[in-house]
Amino acid sequence: MTLVQGRRSQSYEPLLLENEREAVADLLQYLENRTTTNFFSGSPLSALTTLSFSDNVDLQRSAALAFAEITEKEVRPVGRDTLDPILFLLSSHDTEVQRAASAALGNLAVNTDNKLLIVKLGGLEPLIRQMLSPNVEVQCNAVGCVTNLATHDDNKTKIAKSGALVPLTRLARSKDMRVQRNATGALLNMTHSDENRQQLVNAGAIPVLVSLLNSPDTDVQYYCTTALSNIAVDGSNRKKLAQSEPKLVTSLVMLMDSPSLKVQCQAALALRNLASDEKYQLEIVKADGLQSLLRLLQSTYLPLILSSAACVRNVSIHPQNESPIIESGFLQPLITLLSFKDNEEVQCHAISTLRNLAASSEKNKKAIVKAGAVQSIKELVLEVPINVQSEMTACVAVLALSDELKGQLLEMGICEVLIPLTNSPSSEVQGNSAAALGNLSSKDGRSPTDDYSAFNDVWDKPDGGMHKYLYRFLTSPDATFQHIAVWTIVQLLESGDPQLISNIRTSNILIPNIRTLATSRTTSPSSSIGTPRSHHSQHSYQETETNDGQGEIQLLSRRILDFVDLDLDGLVSTSGPGSQSQPGSSHGSISREDELRRSLKEAFSPGSHR
Repeated sequence: MTLVQGRRSQSYEPLLLENEREAVADLLQYLENRTTTNFFSGSPLSALTTLSFSDNVDLQRSAALAFAEITEKEVRPVGRDTLDPILFLLSSHDTEVQRAASAALGNLAVNTDNKLLIVKLGGLEPLIRQMLSPNVEVQCNAVGCVTNLATHDDNKTKIAKSGALVPLTRLARSKDMRVQRNATGALLNMTHSDENRQQLVNAGAIPVLVSLLNSPDTDVQYYCTTALSNIAVDGSNRKKLAQSEPKLVTSLVMLMDSPSLKVQCQAALALRNLASDEKYQLEIVKADGLQSLLRLLQSTYLPLILSSAACVRNVSIHPQNESPIIESGFLQPLITLLSFKDNEEVQCHAISTLRNLAASSEKNKKAIVKAGAVQSIKELVLEVPINVQSEMTACVAVLALSDELKGQLLEMGICEVLIPLTNSPSSEVQGNSAAALGNLSSKDGRSPTDDYSAFNDVWDKPDGGMHKYLYRFLTSPDATFQHIAVWTIVQLLESGDPQLISNIRTSNILIPNIRTLATSRTTSPSSSIGTPRSHHSQHSYQETETNDGQGEIQLLSRRILDFVDLDLDGLVSTSGPGSQSQPGSSHGSISREDELRRSLKEAFSPGSHR
């Protein structure tokens, strides 16, 4: 680097003060040995400081250029003695000094410690002034420095309150692509907190960011897409976007087909956040977003799979979107992702989407089972992480609502995996699994051909079978679990299956606890975990959420005892001397049993539960 020489006439000598002459000489020598010289302390820094504070603009330029070149090659934590002369140079009225000084400061702002110290020493004010400069190079360097400073959380609020957001937003529209990149990058860095997002919205950033989604520059697209994704986290901001940006969804759907993988990924994430609202759930489907999401879902690139799976999950919340998603071909890819063991979150999104798709339509439930979802769940559910188990058992509970599918699910042996999960370390998995078993045990419009043998097959196994599961729930301190148990027992008794009725009636661990519940008025705590619900469905079993919960448990328990005692009375009254009636036969007092069955169904039909 060559030091800038004075250009004044000899008649104005001396051009330099003595200490300035010495500083120039020293600096020239240090620059010749730059590879072994530490310019951030001692004599080298002293020489640079002298030139920086000179009244001679040429010496200021030399100092600023030297700082820019040195920091380009080496960045380290520096102290106030290094930053003070650079900040002084930032306030120069000379464009060249401003440009070089802001470049040096931007280089130093890569270091975490320096980011904090620059702001602490008042660096934002001169940087904001330089952002307003008519010179593009000065704008570019100043904005780049602010971008670096904004990557530190402690600086974000200070930058937002400094008045920097309005000029940053204006420069995001710059015709110079470098300025535009730096400005949109800075705006993105400001979107990571609620307060700063609101400041950005107030500064008018939303329409600028949306308009730049169509930028020809990939980096600008990425920064704007990611910034809008972050802004869309807030419900109030989504409402503003819905009111003022009618083309937003269309632009984001188009960006899912960008040549850039990172832009595709962020576009899907932005749509995911928007799809927290019903309006956007519908609009994404209307804008033909499903085909792009399906393509990303079948990618081999994890971030794309994750972002699209998360988006589809939110879109699937709306009942009107269930059939379009299925008809677009999502079922097999979603089922394939259930075994995506590299990422638990992908598995959760996939199974939760299947649960949502099953929620409102019998046709969709059948399609999901036909596609092999239940078989995959059965094979995987005991091995997957707890969060995935919770979603899988919730999905089975929804599918088990279908009277037409119950028999098929039972034949698949789904009870064999649900029963062990009723003893999971997770109360949510326990509750979901038990609710699924309860829904499988319940059927509207029972007929004599209904086959409940699957419950007999698992009465004592695996892991103690239905018998031990019902005992654990009956004796649970959780009123919700007690309620699930007595409700399920009612369904099993209503089945009319002689073996099931005998199993329950002769149990020395179920009946005593049912008798206890039938006479108890002590209110047990009720968990927040109830029957697994899709986002928009009702279930055959629903937890009781009022103080009447214990009363209903007591009522259900008494009904069970009435049923059991009635069966016993019927057997005794119809069996004459020498009769060999066996436990569980149901040939006595048929009319009374039918009457009880009807009363049970009326009392405990789905409509009777909140």
